[in-house]
Amino acid sequence: MKNDTVSVAEAIPAVAHPQSVGSSKKQVIEAAFFVVFGFGMSLVIRLMGNIVLTRLLIPELFGLVSLARVFVMGLYLFSDIGLAPAAIRSDRSNDPVFLNTVWTLQIIRSAIIMGLLCIIAVPISTLYNEPVLAAVIPAIGLLGVINSLQSTSLIKLDRDLQQRKLTVVGLIVQVISTGSMLVAAYYFRNIWALLLNELIGSLIMVFWSHHLNKEQKNTLVLEKRAVKEVLTFGKWILVSTAMVFLASQADRILLGKLFAMTQFGVYNIAVNLAEIPKQIIAKLSVKILFPLVTQYSHGSREELRKMLSVPRGRMLSVLAVSVALFGTFGDLIVRILYDQRYSAAAWILPLLVIGMWPLLLINTIDSSLLSIGKSQYSAASNFAKFVYMIILIPISFRVSGEFGVILVVAFNDIPSYIIVSYGLVKERLSLLKQDAWTTLLLVAALGLFLSIRLLMGMGLPGVSSFSMHY
Repeated sequence: MKNDTVSVAEAIPAVAHPQSVGSSKKQVIEAAFFVVFGFGMSLVIRLMGNIVLTRLLIPELFGLVSLARVFVMGLYLFSDIGLAPAAIRSDRSNDPVFLNTVWTLQIIRSAIIMGLLCIIAVPISTLYNEPVLAAVIPAIGLLGVINSLQSTSLIKLDRDLQQRKLTVVGLIVQVISTGSMLVAAYYFRNIWALLLNELIGSLIMVFWSHHLNKEQKNTLVLEKRAVKEVLTFGKWILVSTAMVFLASQADRILLGKLFAMTQFGVYNIAVNLAEIPKQIIAKLSVKILFPLVTQYSHGSREELRKMLSVPRGRMLSVLAVSVALFGTFGDLIVRILYDQRYSAAAWILPLLVIGMWPLLLINTIDSSLLSIGKSQYSAASNFAKFVYMIILIPISFRVSGEFGVILVVAFNDIPSYIIVSYGLVKERLSLLKQDAWTTLLLVAALGLFLSIRLLMGMGLPGVSSFSMHY
């Protein structure tokens, strides 16, 4: 179960690189196709793998791995200075000395994080009363060290919009690693099977990336001027990405302590399904929407707003109907694909899907703020979301238990939406009327699909599952 949180740093390559901005329409369309195709195929492979895994492994193991990833991700995001984006934005993006400096910093950072994870692993395992975390957390950290060895050839492919090659290789690696993981899960039935796919995938990508880089092999270099450029560029990313982590992972940090590990594992199954619309938008925004927005970032605000209005309106219209459909019938996916141990996810899923709507409104427009250098609104919105959760999750758990917590989590993007909307109004980029109309479309589609469901005698989404457990 891989977390798909998109950091600010991941968004920068598409935002800033002049080559991608000036790319031909055909190249952009082709890149968009392979982004969507690759994501769709990856999702199918991952979903099929997870379905098989849930029949081989107990829910507790999914919760443990998810909890361990939170702390690994935290250290990576709190130390994110945008190494790859720096390599893409720089005037020296083809200079071997500069690229080797970035590669060296990448390895040093991962090694330091690995050391810190070894230090904090035992205290965390004690805090959550889960001894296995003392070994799992450093193991996931080791995967990060292996990934840091990937050559800078992958940065070049991303910079040049070579999504076809990245997609094809990525899918081949995923098929091989997922197959290995399922075989390991069948024979060993333990937590290490959940990490085997990443180990195999990481090793393959390291060897492949260096195979592409035969002419300019990466070597350990630390040029003072290059280090200064990278650190100067990355200092603002550090704050923004840290806020992304706090906002996106606060629920897992708290629920890993409040819920039994079996409950937490089921919760993560529901979250992974509910976040599919968000992941699609994140991929399209990072790889496609940001470059297009950046082309207009130096013009008038009115021009930028109008350029964004039409594609965003179409995207939100499709999303509104999709979210309504998924929220209404998504519980059936849980019932059909997962066994009885995961049935509680059937009532959690509809709430999380519908509650994600404010986030989708944000993700389809906040690129305009980033493109004009106003990243403070994103950081503030994520901080507000974090504060909302650390205050309300413990209170709701005491007052109304698991149900109250899920309601709080489901609507945790409302504070973020308010702050981002304020920023958009202030910067004359607001599309509040479009937000209102597409939200009405979502409500209408929900009413239609719920009516169809009730006429079919299926009851409200997730109610039977909730009644069974409570």
